[in-house]
Amino acid sequence: MPGENLSRDEAHERAALLSVDGYEVVLDLRSAVGDSAEAVRTFRSVTTIRFRRTGTGESTFADLIAPSVNSVTLNGRSLDPAVVFDGSRIALDGLADENVLVVDAQCAYSRTGEGMHRFVDPEDGEVYLYTQYEPADARRVYANFEQPDLKAPYRFAVTAPEGWTAWSNGAGEQDAEGVWRFAETAPISTYITCVVAGPYHYVTDNYTRGELEIPLGAMCRKSLAKHFDADDVFLITKQGFDFFHDNFDYPYPFGKYDQAFVPEYNLGAMENPGMVTFREEYIYRGKVTQAAYESRANVILHEMAHMWFGDLVTMVWWDDLWLKESFADFMGSFVNAEATRFTNSWVTFANNRKAWAYRADQLPSTHPITADIRDLEAAKLNFDGITYAKGASVLKQLVAYAGRDAFLEGARRYFKRHAYGNTRLADLLAILEETSGRDMKVWSKSWLQTSGVNTLTPAVTYDAEGRITELAVVQEGGELRPHRAAVGLYRLSADGDLVRFARAEADITGARTVVAELAGEEKPDLVLVNDDDLTYCKIRFDEGSLATLRAHLGDITDPLARALCWSALWNLTRDGLMPARDFVSVALAFAGRETDIGVLQMVHAWTKSAVTLYASPEWREEGGRLLAEGGLRELRVAEPGSEHQLTWARFFAAMATTDADFQLLEGLLDGTAKIEGLDVDQELRWALLSPLAVHGRADEDRIGAELSRDDTATGKRHQVRLLASRPSAAVKAQAWAQVVESDTLSNALVEATIAGFVQPSQRELIAPYAEKYFAAIERLWAERSIQIGIDVVRGLFPGLQDSDETLASADAWLTAHESAPPALRRLVLEARDDLARALRAQACDRLAG
Repeated sequence: MPGENLSRDEAHERAALLSVDGYEVVLDLRSAVGDSAEAVRTFRSVTTIRFRRTGTGESTFADLIAPSVNSVTLNGRSLDPAVVFDGSRIALDGLADENVLVVDAQCAYSRTGEGMHRFVDPEDGEVYLYTQYEPADARRVYANFEQPDLKAPYRFAVTAPEGWTAWSNGAGEQDAEGVWRFAETAPISTYITCVVAGPYHYVTDNYTRGELEIPLGAMCRKSLAKHFDADDVFLITKQGFDFFHDNFDYPYPFGKYDQAFVPEYNLGAMENPGMVTFREEYIYRGKVTQAAYESRANVILHEMAHMWFGDLVTMVWWDDLWLKESFADFMGSFVNAEATRFTNSWVTFANNRKAWAYRADQLPSTHPITADIRDLEAAKLNFDGITYAKGASVLKQLVAYAGRDAFLEGARRYFKRHAYGNTRLADLLAILEETSGRDMKVWSKSWLQTSGVNTLTPAVTYDAEGRITELAVVQEGGELRPHRAAVGLYRLSADGDLVRFARAEADITGARTVVAELAGEEKPDLVLVNDDDLTYCKIRFDEGSLATLRAHLGDITDPLARALCWSALWNLTRDGLMPARDFVSVALAFAGRETDIGVLQMVHAWTKSAVTLYASPEWREEGGRLLAEGGLRELRVAEPGSEHQLTWARFFAAMATTDADFQLLEGLLDGTAKIEGLDVDQELRWALLSPLAVHGRADEDRIGAELSRDDTATGKRHQVRLLASRPSAAVKAQAWAQVVESDTLSNALVEATIAGFVQPSQRELIAPYAEKYFAAIERLWAERSIQIGIDVVRGLFPGLQDSDETLASADAWLTAHESAPPALRRLVLEARDDLARALRAQACDRLAG
């Protein structure tokens, strides 16, 4: 990896030297099928780049990662590949004012989801290809200048195996020679170019708005076609286009709009203009909850927002990654709430997305939303909870601060002023100052250029009659920011509901802000700071409010307020201020009454983490038993056939601990046990079988029998995960070797193997691998692609060996490897911090025992 890195300084120097007029990329992908005698299967890539020298200097370099280069020609002059190509760069000397570079290379198909990924469907043997580049893997497919500010138009041509179809960013057709040729694109960055090829199942539709017509396409593997609900994908797509055209006043600029659901995808999706790619897990093979459909809709709208924020107008360098990702993340929820059936999407945002942000913002690697990204490895790690979810939260605060109309007018002017160009933070702030009349530099300094999360706590005094004499909001935590926030007062009604009876918005500034408007109100049972979730902060409660939540959280009638309270209690638990067993107690009392399915699923995840990570080891077994009992109780009383029933079934299976639990799971699998309304489809079967494998009640033959029922790509991933999860030293040794000592597994199977290897109930069994982990990671980071390196370093960190000794081992590694790649050190530092947090929370929980 080190030789493949590109620094910000190098990119800036190259951008000052040259501009690119256009690319012609010709790919021969016929080698994707059939047997191959090559050690590494390759395809031919011929790239012609026309570029001009606009600065001073006679030399530069092009980017290419390929096993071999056949020829390099610059301005008709042949260059010796053995001299100019070092494996990741092509040295270019003797530049003219106008230049033509032609590179003929053999590029490698990928099994890591980076570059040209090749997948063989185990169900029917069909081969599928797709590309994934962000931040800098286009150079694995064709020679280029791999940086976002060297935009150019592209013409792609693809020769594909007989019977295949190929797609790219532009509209395409097959010529008489069988070559797929694609229309020239508008000027775009390398990382959002795309090629998809194979025998995909392809469905078409059309979006029309006045004279604007956008051809729509959606595709997946043929073996998934029977599960593909393309009609719903197109419905959300059209609703998104309606919203963006209503509010952006800039027609979609990239012609057609294809959406491909592809296998073994590392991300949720990628905003390639005209050719968006998604992980195929968004095609649901069995019954799922509405939260799953809402999540898919959010991602569809997130990627669509990128057509304007990111593709039409692109950041200069990865420092300003937030200029696209924060906006797209915000727009995903914004448009979902206003244009689709998912009108409660801000509840999901408050409960789910912001939890990601809160965690990331409290790690030692936290950074401002506008980050200091020195190179590509740092950029890869900054696709994180701060750039996405915190950035989106801050934009929600901006809408409250500047006003919705000013925000949307700012977006309209931004697109028109910078179309097909590149921008920095200052470009956006200047426009927002125009439209809002506010000093955006002050706002930006507080919110975009500092790190950390503030805590807001109510401080209330009452008179003798129980009325509020003063309600103040106390702000703590690093940089004290201006917050536009609401404070809600809630009380129990005669019928037992906890409802809001007063609300006031205020500008929270400094360490203490009095909310004068609430003086004189009756004493509430609950004071909720940041009601309606206008700002980004952690919220705390006064003692009376906390007591109310312990007894009445489920009585809060407003779903957003209830979600905020769940989130606040979880933050208290993570911060070691509420014992994990207390959070479990609240969840057991009120999760069964939670009506929002997305919130319920999040509460389930939190309770599992509470017992696994934050409960004292002495209470862990009891906590798990209580959750299993509670899960089964709620499963039996849930409405038959409901999504709540399905969610409780999955939770019960995940927490199953006793022989009786396992017997019920076995009965549900073999049909001897029934729960009215519960459809045990194939995906649920894998969920029920998983704990049986973990606890030694399903052996290799039993897991293999399940694969025979579901001999698909998804079934194979489940099988690999379950095989690695069995409680055997030999099994763990094999799984470790497959991931750490070998690189033959695809990215999806690496992920599945790690998920099986790491089991909370098998702490002693995997304890010997803590020392092996620290001995292996530096070598592994140097040898593997950055995506696989991230997956392995994160996934195998010995966090379940939750002791001071493991903490000391992590510290010792960090001390001894100060010169290790910064991205690798960051991963270890983050995992070390998670472990330290867990130990603090365990100490808090132990005191409650």
